[in-house]
Amino acid sequence: MKKQLLAWLSFVLFAWALNAQSNPAIINSTLHGEVLDEKTKEPVIGATVQIKGTTHGVVTDVEGKFYFQTGQVLPYTLIISNLSYKTREVIAETSNIRITIAEDAKQLNEFVVVGYGTQKKSDLTGSVASVSKQIIEQTPVSSFDRLLQGSVSGVQVVQASGQPGAAVSIRIRGGNSITGGNEPLYVIDGFPVYNDNNDVNAGVTSGPSINALASLNPSDIESIDVLKDASATAIYGSRGANGVVIITTKRGKKGQNNVSYETYYGQQELIKRIDVLTSSRDWALLKNDALIAAGKPAFYTQAQIDALQGGTDWQAAAFKKAPIQNHQLTFSGGDDKTRYAISANYFKQDGILRGSDFDRYSLRLNLDRSISEKFKVGTNLTASRTSANEANSSVVSTLLLLPPTVSIYDANGNYTLQSPFEVALGNPIATLEQEINKTTTFRLLGSFSAEYTILENLVAKVLVGGDIINNKQNRYIPSSLFEGYTTSGSASVGSKFVNTWLNENTLSYTKAIKEHSLNVLAGYTQQSYQNESVIANARGFVSDLLTYNNISSGSLNVLPASSASAWTLQSFLGRINYNFDRKYYLTLTARADGSSRFGKNNKWGYFPSAALAWNLSNESFLEKWEVVNNLKLRLSAGITGNQEIGQFQSLATLSNNAYIFGDQLAVGFAPSRIANPNLSWEKTTQIDFGFDLGLFNDRISLTFDAYRKETSALLLTVPVPYTTGYTTSLQNYGTVENKGFELALNTQNTRGKFQWTSNILFSINRNKILSLGDGVSYLISDPNIAQVGQPLGAFFGFQSAGLLQTGDDVDKIPVIDPASTKPGDRLYTDINGDGKITQADDRTIIGYAQPKFLAGFTNNFAYQGFDLSVFFYASYGNQIFNQNRQQLELLSGQQNAASSALDRWTPTNPANTVQRAKEDPAPVTTSRYVEDASYLRLRTLTFGYTFPKGKLKAIKNLRLYVLANNPLTITKYTGYDPDVSRNEQSTLQQGIDYGSYPIAKSYQFGLNIGF
Repeated sequence: MKKQLLAWLSFVLFAWALNAQSNPAIINSTLHGEVLDEKTKEPVIGATVQIKGTTHGVVTDVEGKFYFQTGQVLPYTLIISNLSYKTREVIAETSNIRITIAEDAKQLNEFVVVGYGTQKKSDLTGSVASVSKQIIEQTPVSSFDRLLQGSVSGVQVVQASGQPGAAVSIRIRGGNSITGGNEPLYVIDGFPVYNDNNDVNAGVTSGPSINALASLNPSDIESIDVLKDASATAIYGSRGANGVVIITTKRGKKGQNNVSYETYYGQQELIKRIDVLTSSRDWALLKNDALIAAGKPAFYTQAQIDALQGGTDWQAAAFKKAPIQNHQLTFSGGDDKTRYAISANYFKQDGILRGSDFDRYSLRLNLDRSISEKFKVGTNLTASRTSANEANSSVVSTLLLLPPTVSIYDANGNYTLQSPFEVALGNPIATLEQEINKTTTFRLLGSFSAEYTILENLVAKVLVGGDIINNKQNRYIPSSLFEGYTTSGSASVGSKFVNTWLNENTLSYTKAIKEHSLNVLAGYTQQSYQNESVIANARGFVSDLLTYNNISSGSLNVLPASSASAWTLQSFLGRINYNFDRKYYLTLTARADGSSRFGKNNKWGYFPSAALAWNLSNESFLEKWEVVNNLKLRLSAGITGNQEIGQFQSLATLSNNAYIFGDQLAVGFAPSRIANPNLSWEKTTQIDFGFDLGLFNDRISLTFDAYRKETSALLLTVPVPYTTGYTTSLQNYGTVENKGFELALNTQNTRGKFQWTSNILFSINRNKILSLGDGVSYLISDPNIAQVGQPLGAFFGFQSAGLLQTGDDVDKIPVIDPASTKPGDRLYTDINGDGKITQADDRTIIGYAQPKFLAGFTNNFAYQGFDLSVFFYASYGNQIFNQNRQQLELLSGQQNAASSALDRWTPTNPANTVQRAKEDPAPVTTSRYVEDASYLRLRTLTFGYTFPKGKLKAIKNLRLYVLANNPLTITKYTGYDPDVSRNEQSTLQQGIDYGSYPIAKSYQFGLNIGF
């Protein structure tokens, strides 16, 4: 029986083999082709190609191509579907087919780049927002991170300094960490980069940090996508807590060979001045009042005062109109096998302060090659050189504080060395012109990827990349300056080399079976970082001629310094995207990160997330609602981490100290930090609920998100028992909460020849410290305080209560020092009611740096080639501690004063706002200097004209435009600009304005031309 059965099976198999050989179309037949947009002939990504009546189906790749084994006899019917296009049925008569499909106006949507892939925006389950292409293309900036301001809800961008090329501070849904990093992770063409400005700062300059991201040319950017909730960011695990910004640069397109040139030129100028005394006579009277109040004789006689005329306007001398220009040449195109994009860029921005500037040269190559139907390779390579001459960090405060009686030049025509009065202030104009403070950075950022289709719908991808930064900083303070006079010149040379390499290995599987669609991603990644730096210093130069170029000629060599650090990250990641009938969506994400930064007992962290979405617009019960064409509900939750605490923080360390034994100098080492093997991640748990709504064929589209984040295990330095031999230790303590909501509204107000679209963004975030560890209720970092129950960025000081007036009984009024307090001195509120004013009991929270809400409002108009864009940005409810004003209202007569000094208290002018002049006042942190920094700004105003296609024979497109940047700012803030923070990216000490480089407004003319 067995033999008969085996014989029968052998016969069947033999007959089947013969039949297959003579009829190859019956079995093992293959189908490959591509799906193109009917109008543009560009590839359609993510289109489902399915054989009608079967479960055979595939999804097109990034080139619109597909390939699978059908097992069917030709001809057969294919069903091609995509949410953005009309479903089409095509009869396949050959094994190689090209298909075009038409856009569906009702379902038209866009793709966004998410972690390790792309996804239809309509299929998203998490909170992902994109910067509009119009903003990217029409907003000239030195660094792309500035494009985020007002263009994505829930993102706060503070321009810490107006120094060309300077860093900005970005918070996505509020700040999570007190001492760790709060900046988002940037992923540039798949390469993760944290914006650590120390990577481009060797430590010798005194100006603001140069932005590490300024090396990337904004004109090269195709798209910017911001991942905000845990569902979107958990794929980045220990680096996702602060949000993720994904940057995709421009690539060539098949069948198009283009040459384009873009340029603009403009001028910048100071937005506003700070009102200080510019009259020598007014300042002389103030000087005399301060001396007389101290019981000393007046400095100026009445005859001298009467003879005084005019005065030095230091702000007018320091600030200037400054040019800005940009030039970009791009070659792009491709065919069926190869796509390329090559660009060269030159950007130059002079600063509105003398002697400051920033320039960038960059080259970019993006190349994609299809080796075969299954095998593809690609490369992204950017090389750049940036250079910045930085203004000394003290120069702005100096030019505000120098009295108008001091001249810029002396009688011999040389720069005045310093102020002759008690406060030692150098000549800021001389400092701007003669001090060298230059940073030059070379950066090479690139990656190579290979993608192979192993089996039907199963794709393997390997990416290797590197980021190399070589930074050089030179500083020289000549002996002719006040700052270098006592040292006979001072030179510093610093160098930093940073090397990061990356390897990512991923497998992705995509399958569509009838109403079911599945996408699975799994991967292993590893990244390593190394940093080395060295600094050399010398003083005492015979001549200033060689500046920093011959440090060995200095008579006093300061001890050199060097450092090195490194970290490594290894990760396993996975994600499942599933949807049923385009109605019900599920996303599951997990990542395991192993980091060298943390203690040996906590090297690995695990970061899961889950998200659900329900597309009600595809339900039958909503089909009758013609008004509603899109309605999707989203819910997500997950955990992400923050590893930005520096390197080696979990390890015990030694520090070197110098000792003298007899007459010999010896260097020894002593313990400086206790080990913490349990040091772990800061973990952020986030839940998000949102919905997407489209009305009237998406003429009105609305996105809403409400969220709550809780960051626990904050990394804080806490006291430890003295018996350990140490005073503090870095531990995981404390919790911070952020909660709020975001709204994005887009409307197409008119269509046809005249087009008008509007975009409104609105976001509210409430930050609160829930815990600072056992027994700790606050951390003070004057003038800020981190206090349980309060938001980060709170100001801490005395509440101002007017001035003591003549006849007031000082014994019955609480004051700081009854013995020295006199009429005209400032009074403060007695918080605890004990009848006296003390630092311990009467300081209170006097303001908040964080805004109550942020908003952006954009209107775009177009008519027969003309276009107009008006972009407003608003911040409401935030406050600034105006430390400039605090110094200018000391009224000591030793430095300049604010113009409000003209209304100071005197026996004949018993004012109740500006204190009296006195020679030796102590600066006090008081509510008087906490100002409302709310503002409404016309961020950009652009007017352009695009010539009709075909009118110019050899030219594909030509556009001319004029642009105004920051032309109007409405605010009550008395400083240069309300969008400022002296301490740049610090979360604990935010909202302080002291000597910050002012932000400029500019007017530009531009040209875009393509061949």
